[in-house]
Amino acid sequence: MILINYLIMCLVFGTTFLAIKIGIDAGAPPFFSAGLRFLLAGSILMLYMVVRRKARFSLLLHKEMLLTGAGLTFGVFATLYWAEQYLSSGIAAILSATAPLMILLLQTVIARQRLSLSSLAGCLTGTVGVVLLLLPGLTVTYSRIWVLGCAAVLLGQVFYSAGAVYSRRVVQRFQDTSPIALNAAQMMYGGGMLLVLSLFTEEIHMGAVLAPNAILSLLYLIIAGSMTGHTIFYWLIAKTNPVFPSTWLYISPLIALCLGAVLYDEPVSVLSVVGGITIIIGIVVVNLNNLRSFVFKSKHAGKEIRKTI
Repeated sequence: MILINYLIMCLVFGTTFLAIKIGIDAGAPPFFSAGLRFLLAGSILMLYMVVRRKARFSLLLHKEMLLTGAGLTFGVFATLYWAEQYLSSGIAAILSATAPLMILLLQTVIARQRLSLSSLAGCLTGTVGVVLLLLPGLTVTYSRIWVLGCAAVLLGQVFYSAGAVYSRRVVQRFQDTSPIALNAAQMMYGGGMLLVLSLFTEEIHMGAVLAPNAILSLLYLIIAGSMTGHTIFYWLIAKTNPVFPSTWLYISPLIALCLGAVLYDEPVSVLSVVGGITIIIGIVVVNLNNLRSFVFKSKHAGKEIRKTI
């Protein structure tokens, strides 16, 4: 079940960078679009959980929901949506792939967890793979606003990393609460903060907001990106650790490359293939300890079954 959900999450998140770009290019204000996306997605999920009596609105009164929303939603997507006005979705994906490494460093410094050499090597390998994957198709015009856009995405990954590490504690504290409800609550807070930011920084033109591409982008990001992808992400954090779910950031450029080749006849170079293989190797190395533990538990369970028989 963990592997299936992980693959679904990778597929969904692998398309969100392009979906964001499509909406922004259609003229939708970035902060307003991001805020509307997460507030609506979070509200729908929360209402669904309350109706099914698996959550209460009182969950929103806990400061942990506000802090998680500030990290996983507000800080990440305020910077990403703004930056994609000036960056390609491919470059944004590359810069976002630094998050697993940042998570490992934060766990070492803040959570006082020991950083294994295999995890560090895996993150570095995956990062190299992402660069190799998209290097043939990258065309960069160096300018001040481009540099600021890159810096904004990297800043967003600091928020993302802090939110991912902190959310692990939140999940442990609210063990009796569904990860879906926790995800909904943090999205509501993050979306609300994004809308407040939009109120003070953007002019909203309904013609641009209601443009067909902007509407399609928003609907896809609400249903697939937020309600599905982020819920699975939160569930995986609860079942594994903050690093494993975040390795989707290595898969997303690979998915974008494959979709481009299949749907738009975009060329695939040898360097891109090498980059894709490097990404997979990086993911395996990052999760080497988890894989060993899984294999050991499987063997142990098999022995116990044979003894019972």
